[in-house]
Amino acid sequence: MGKTIGVISLKGGVGKTSSVVSLGSALAERGKKVLLVDANFSCPNLGLHLNLIDPEVSIHHVLSGDMLVHNAIHEVDNFHVLPASVFFKKKIDPLKLSEKLGVLKKNYDIILIDSSPALNAETLSVLMASDELYVVSTPDMPTLGMTMKAVKIAKRSGTPISGLILNKVHGKNFELSLEDIERTSEVPVLAVIPHDLNVLRALKENVPFSKYGHKTKGGVEYHKLAALIVGERFENKRKNMFKRFNPPKQEINREIFYQAIFQ
Repeated sequence: MGKTIGVISLKGGVGKTSSVVSLGSALAERGKKVLLVDANFSCPNLGLHLNLIDPEVSIHHVLSGDMLVHNAIHEVDNFHVLPASVFFKKKIDPLKLSEKLGVLKKNYDIILIDSSPALNAETLSVLMASDELYVVSTPDMPTLGMTMKAVKIAKRSGTPISGLILNKVHGKNFELSLEDIERTSEVPVLAVIPHDLNVLRALKENVPFSKYGHKTKGGVEYHKLAALIVGERFENKRKNMFKRFNPPKQEINREIFYQAIFQ
């Protein structure tokens, strides 16, 4: 039986969808059967990242009762995608998402759900359908405020939050520190993705960033997080003695998570 992971944020523009695509690709490269699901029903863009511009059959058709969920799955590269329709006129019931994905869990190791960046029934449907959650944030005060709200809502739903993905990090002193973000949100940061123009280049090519920039710091972080999610050790071929004796906080957090869950 596979695991369903919701990736949430209540603020747009933090890179939530690109994180879902990158993480999904990294998981698939580890030999896992992966399904990405677009649960941003009102403003979907997961398919746009993967050149699924206007799919004939989508999650909208499934939630409207017009199509079986197996018929709405598309194969992209080495993983599967359940995209949404940009234009869909019929009424759908977002809260049926958990039921529809439930029949797919036996077919996949990991199902990643891209949520809506808003507090609505779409986000609630992701909370209900997920076994665990990751929250995507950027290191600025307005986003941290929304991150705290997302964490509070997720905790109220009872769905465990595994950690934060801190995205678009410049490494400048005008940004909130990782320690401040963890202390305020009360959630550990498990991946730090630097600001990188290769993310936009990968998007132009419809290629996951973790594959396009697999040797970049951000690409490596997604691969490390993917390994952690499935309980595997990430083998870093490029040894860094300084980091070995003075590892960054996210490395420590990942080791704590690994020891707590898989040891």
